[in-house]
Amino acid sequence: MAGYFALAEQFHTQADPAFCGLGTLVVVLNALAIDPGPQRLWKSPWRWFSEEHLDCCRPLAEIQRTGLTIPQLACLARCNGARAEIELGESLSLDRFRELVRQAALTADEPHLVASYDRATLGQTGAGHFSPIGGYHEARQLVLILDVARFKYPPHWRSEE
Repeated sequence: MAGYFALAEQFHTQADPAFCGLGTLVVVLNALAIDPGPQRLWKSPWRWFSEEHLDCCRPLAEIQRTGLTIPQLACLARCNGARAEIELGESLSLDRFRELVRQAALTADEPHLVASYDRATLGQTGAGHFSPIGGYHEARQLVLILDVARFKYPPHWRSEE
């Protein structure tokens, strides 16, 4: 759960129904303590990421209309100073997924893991969604999803399968 504390410190609720990717990225970028630079002040004089800063790959108005794809989220992470690797679920073994979750859960800094999932498969309302993975209970094979749509669902533990 070492990774949990860095993310929980930065936990953020997405500002728009289509901003789950942006909200998730705000949590991760701030947990990584990446400096957005002096040209992007959050509230003068503080330099802090918020969703309105994340428009380097697509205009915010477009994101608000259609959301983000996984490659677009990775593009946003990279152009804001983070390292981003994509591993797609259909080509990911359960053992590899467990290893990625374990790595993210064991460290307070990199890596952090972002999940893109279909809410319907979890019995939730809605469709595609992004949220950071905040922890792993290996004995029970559960992952902690820090849902950035906190107005809809709180953080919750889910089976990894």
